[in-house]
Amino acid sequence: MSTDTTITYGFRFDDGSSREFALTMSHPTLDVTTPRIADRPMWTELAFYQCPNCPLDAERHPHCPVAVNLAPVVIAFTDCVSFAEVEVSVQTEDRTYVNRCALQAGVSSLMGLIMPTSGCPHLDKLRPMVFTHLPFSTPDQTTFRAVSMYLLAQFFRQRRGQTPDWELKELSRTYDEVRRVNRAFAKRLASIHAEDANINAIVRLDNQADITAFSITESWWDDIEPAFQPYLSAPQGNGPDDPP
Repeated sequence: MSTDTTITYGFRFDDGSSREFALTMSHPTLDVTTPRIADRPMWTELAFYQCPNCPLDAERHPHCPVAVNLAPVVIAFTDCVSFAEVEVSVQTEDRTYVNRCALQAGVSSLMGLIMPTSGCPHLDKLRPMVFTHLPFSTPDQTTFRAVSMYLLAQFFRQRRGQTPDWELKELSRTYDEVRRVNRAFAKRLASIHAEDANINAIVRLDNQADITAFSITESWWDDIEPAFQPYLSAPQGNGPDDPP
């Protein structure tokens, strides 16, 4: 049984040109491996527009791990505008997704896979969502996956004798930190003075983080609760085959 998982993103433009990115993630940690470039650009240095909440030390980590892994993507789309229409295919081990969309949507989905698996202490908390990577997901789908991931993490904490957070208070704080990283990274990319596909891809990720953070504190729960009625209509364990 292979210990690695490969997800391949392909972008085909209307002029016939294409770009492809094969991402390999090791199990069980889901550390990502991307094609490395020979010379790392200056904008990948940790101290270059370093995130205000970054806990990494520039002496031990001279380059931002997220920037290093994103560099091949950023360079590939430096001359591309965000609204260019492309066909994006995402090949996983189990299925293939195909979508015709604006380039920024496809790049955003690709970046959303790379960033949480690159070693950023803040984005790492979203890493388990890669197990159910869903390209081009809607805000509701993303929120559902984020909450499900977090509640499973609390189960693991409780099983280890640690205090679980069933109220999702820390999840809100996690997304606050994620948004700070996204906004700092957008400034990092803006410094390149390139076309807007890469920056708008980050903006899309940040907007999605905003929606998720808002949803878990507002009425989203009320909207999806009816679907869970089979779990709420009777005490757990009182099925037809269970003793009274």
